[in-house]
Amino acid sequence: MMIQVREWLAQILVWMPWLRDEQGVLLGLGAVVLALLSLVAALVLRRRRTVRRRASQPAALERETEPSEPAVSPEPPAPEPKAESAPEAATVAPSEVVAPVAPVEPARPKPAQAPVEQAPEPAPAPPAPPAPTVVEVPVEQPAPRVSWLGRVRAGLSKTRAGLADGLGALFLGGKRLDDALLEELETRLLMADVGLDATRRILDGLTERLGRKEPVTPEAVMAALADDMTALLAPSAQPLDVTTATKPFVILVVGINGAGKTTTIGKLAHRFKSTGHSVMLAAGDTFRAAAVEQLQTWGARNDVPVVAQHTGADSASVIYDAVAAGQARGVDVVIADTAGRLHTQSNLMQELAKIKRVLAKLDPDAPHEVLLVVDGGTGQNALNQAQQFHQAVGVTGVAITKLDGTAKGGMLFAIAEKLGLPIRFIGIGEGIEDLQPFAAGDFVDALLGRNGSDGQD
Repeated sequence: MMIQVREWLAQILVWMPWLRDEQGVLLGLGAVVLALLSLVAALVLRRRRTVRRRASQPAALERETEPSEPAVSPEPPAPEPKAESAPEAATVAPSEVVAPVAPVEPARPKPAQAPVEQAPEPAPAPPAPPAPTVVEVPVEQPAPRVSWLGRVRAGLSKTRAGLADGLGALFLGGKRLDDALLEELETRLLMADVGLDATRRILDGLTERLGRKEPVTPEAVMAALADDMTALLAPSAQPLDVTTATKPFVILVVGINGAGKTTTIGKLAHRFKSTGHSVMLAAGDTFRAAAVEQLQTWGARNDVPVVAQHTGADSASVIYDAVAAGQARGVDVVIADTAGRLHTQSNLMQELAKIKRVLAKLDPDAPHEVLLVVDGGTGQNALNQAQQFHQAVGVTGVAITKLDGTAKGGMLFAIAEKLGLPIRFIGIGEGIEDLQPFAAGDFVDALLGRNGSDGQD
């Protein structure tokens, strides 16, 4: 075997002498490698073709195995009738020769009919949507409009609870007006901050009307009490008249901090403008932070001009400029705000006197109204405020605010009895319409819960 290999190699060297050197050997090896790569590539291509054929065969088989109408096989040909052979082997006569029977053609197979495609069943119609459920929403009836007397009755509910509620039960059974009943009445009046002097006057009038010997009824006691209270307040029920010969009518609003001066000014501006008067506001409270901005907000809300300067400016000069502008424009009413001050601060009280002196340069009668705003919740302290402010600047009217949040609404009787000052307005709420002129009869009826009205228009 080895001898044969050597002979082959020798023969190759004879045929290919260039293999004798190193370069020739490398060329030969390259040729062998190239041949091997060609062989591998051919094998790979063949493998891929085989895989593709095998992958395509299942699809062909699926198409062939699709259900189709089976072909009708041809009927086998009818067998030829055989001639009855004679029992004896004899030649057949010519007359008896049977004509050959034509071969029966086999029945042609019927062509395969294409499968009839059945029409797809129509999709069921979607169910009809359920009818919407109609929910009846109850229509809210507008709240009945409450009259001013109804709002006063509601605002004075706390004072009425301590003064009048249960008062009629004290006189059930025809009791006489004895010392025990008078003492109970006195306690209730004092708890409502009616004041000692006003309480004594009301009880004296009640005793004089009803006497102390005859039995009295609850109705008679309530009627007599209402008459005496109304008689005490009637002289102070003086509405503010802003009509003057010279314009503008100047209102100087004074009071302590927190009494509601700025809010009262805004409500007064709304009231005067709604009655056809032109209004201008003066931001004279230059001391309290944001007081000027608060008044400007009220001015924008009521669409009235506001004369203002920076915080810390002289209050008298601001009010002077406002009155001068009002005179130039022919404004009907100028309402001036002032800084809040305690009635015990004499230096600040003197500043109010300065404002009056400065305004007198423009109009000797200005200010035409010095309106003191007091908080109804301060009780008897409101009486002390009114006395001090009256001595300093000469208060000409009182506006009592926040009566809806206190049980001391009886302090009106103390102011009317002690000072005799006109009570211009009372406030019983935060609404812009909740500041109204004071009416003695309506106030007493609301305080005692009389007339049984619901207060609805």
